[in-house]
Amino acid sequence: MNNFLKRLLVVTMVGFGAVSVGATEIRLGLIGLDTSHVTAFTEVLNNAEAKEHVGGAKVVAAFKGGSPDIASSMEHIEAYTKTLSEKYGVKLCDTIQQLCGEVDAVLIESVDGRRHLEQARLVIAAKKPLYIDKPLAGTLRDALEIFRLAEAAGVPVFTSSSLRFGKNTMAVRAGSIGKVLSAETSSPAHLEKTHPDLFWYGVHGCESLFTVMGTGCESVERRLTADGKIEVIGHWKGGRTGIFRESDGYSGKAIGEKGEAAVGNFDGYAPLVVEIVKFFQTGKSPVMAAESIELFAFMEAADESKRQGGKAVALTEVMAKATPRP
Repeated sequence: MNNFLKRLLVVTMVGFGAVSVGATEIRLGLIGLDTSHVTAFTEVLNNAEAKEHVGGAKVVAAFKGGSPDIASSMEHIEAYTKTLSEKYGVKLCDTIQQLCGEVDAVLIESVDGRRHLEQARLVIAAKKPLYIDKPLAGTLRDALEIFRLAEAAGVPVFTSSSLRFGKNTMAVRAGSIGKVLSAETSSPAHLEKTHPDLFWYGVHGCESLFTVMGTGCESVERRLTADGKIEVIGHWKGGRTGIFRESDGYSGKAIGEKGEAAVGNFDGYAPLVVEIVKFFQTGKSPVMAAESIELFAFMEAADESKRQGGKAVALTEVMAKATPRP
């Protein structure tokens, strides 16, 4: 582990500064209104009558964003923007700088991971705690740069898929079956030509895999299943194995020293929103930066393995290529 990652490990464990707002609600701003997450999260936060209402924070402002070269962005952005403005009274800002002046903390929700570094740079410069929705970035290099900027500025940053916080998955993470010896997770893995294959949607199942396996993955092999679906086999230190497979739903199984358990289920957005609010309150991320980086190195190594016809690719190899030289 290089010195940068060692520092990230320490920073994530001790946390940065929390949002200082006393007993009032934390004012949240959204960047990128082209994903269903913006309306789903706002419903949970702003509607006190919602079944899974999460208190302590409220979405008050947003920057529209959008990516003309991604069809799903253009297809949905106007409807989501209208809902936020008309149903929830969210103020629309013309710039990210203006948004940061209106809020205590920020969520980058842009569906396009390529936009995240430039957006995060502005939020970090404004010293606002930041949650970044999946994918963290459009490249592994950009992901590293986001964490480097945050560490240098002393700004807390947290990223995760909602799949990490499924009840069964978190129980295994907490030790319900002892040390996990092997695990298999599945999720949809729709592709988007502008992103590395797994960054776009397969990240969900990969996040579940890392939640139960933890860090320590050394190499990856990518191949296809008998029915033509993506299959990625990760080799962890100590002979442990973690496998991600493309499927139509969310599922998985972990085998540990004390038995086995189902993992990888989607339990809605509320568990993630709870963690986001807690993160803004404490300044401490529930996911270590080093783990998020390794997750993205795993997915990048899977792409490299594909390019090399299924050959095993070491995570150190893709990390070396993505790390800027001094």
